[in-house]
Amino acid sequence: MPPEDWTDRHVARWRDHWSGISYDDQVEGIVTRIGQIGHYLRETVKRAAAASNLQDAEYKTLHELMIRDTPGSASPGELAEDLKISGAGMTGRLDALEKRGWIRRVSAIDDRRRVIVQITPKGTEVWRGAMANRGTAEDELIATLTERERAALNRLLKKLTLYIESLPD
Repeated sequence: MPPEDWTDRHVARWRDHWSGISYDDQVEGIVTRIGQIGHYLRETVKRAAAASNLQDAEYKTLHELMIRDTPGSASPGELAEDLKISGAGMTGRLDALEKRGWIRRVSAIDDRRRVIVQITPKGTEVWRGAMANRGTAEDELIATLTERERAALNRLLKKLTLYIESLPD
């Protein structure tokens, strides 16, 4: 029998508090563990960013800029929408990134009035450093599973994400 974890103790504490309300140990265990894993992964991103001398918002902005269909290039409005921040908030972030030499703003080729944000080589380097740190932490977590367990977990998580993606907005 595997050792008890925090979630096992949480489920045991809460089990008797749900008189008259539907409560399933399995559901609570799954949802709580997914939440703990999500928290762990968010913290690894913060640590990876800090190790590369990036604030969390800087990392998120550079990351969003790099994972696009047009890697390293986007309009400020596209970035603001994807990051779910205001235009003014995006301007402040871009000003700080530009000051550090990690992005530059250029005029769009097809419309000189439009601004395009481009990551610089220095910005790419700092983002890749943070990504390497993040990748190491993710690899260490997943290394606790066998190849077969990884495949099974990936299939199960895909089933859950497909359900989420099928829900109306």
